[in-house]
Amino acid sequence: MKDIVFATNNKNKLKEMREIMDGLYHVMSLEEIGCHEEIIEDADTIQGNAKIKADFITNRYHIDCFADDTGLEVEALNGAPGVYSARYAGEHCSYQDNVNKMLNALDGVEKRKAVFRTVIALNLEGETYYFEGRCEGQITKEQRGSEGFGYDPIFQPDGFDETFAELGMDVKNSISHRGRATQKLIEFLQKK
Repeated sequence: MKDIVFATNNKNKLKEMREIMDGLYHVMSLEEIGCHEEIIEDADTIQGNAKIKADFITNRYHIDCFADDTGLEVEALNGAPGVYSARYAGEHCSYQDNVNKMLNALDGVEKRKAVFRTVIALNLEGETYYFEGRCEGQITKEQRGSEGFGYDPIFQPDGFDETFAELGMDVKNSISHRGRATQKLIEFLQKK
């Protein structure tokens, strides 16, 4: 099984990606390659942030890797928080802080349509490739479920009565924005 580095410090994302790519690739963490620097994500797009992270690892460690960035875009909030989803409630906020701010921002709003977008940037053999996954749904009026992370307790994907946090990891990974982007990545890597 080949090694590939996932340029993230988010242990939840790493766990999710390892489950999705299990049996195909050994997904290495930044810690495993000795990378302990903070990678500054200051692009104004999801794709830009993914590229910053992938380029940092490729340029510094001279190895192939991939990185992702994800944004939750809420129609009633004109696409916010988008690229700022991880720090929606402030620079050092918790997942719960972000969820609370989102629920407060949508208090009294009936149209709660949202889309989760993930872009993966893959640096492989000197080239960069991009893979996007989308999952459309609604922001619920209250938190439900205990699995997953981030906005999972308040995001209900279209076609389901449960939130991501209620569906369980197997179902979530098969339909999520990250799962869909990763599936495109895997299909590409299998052809390589």
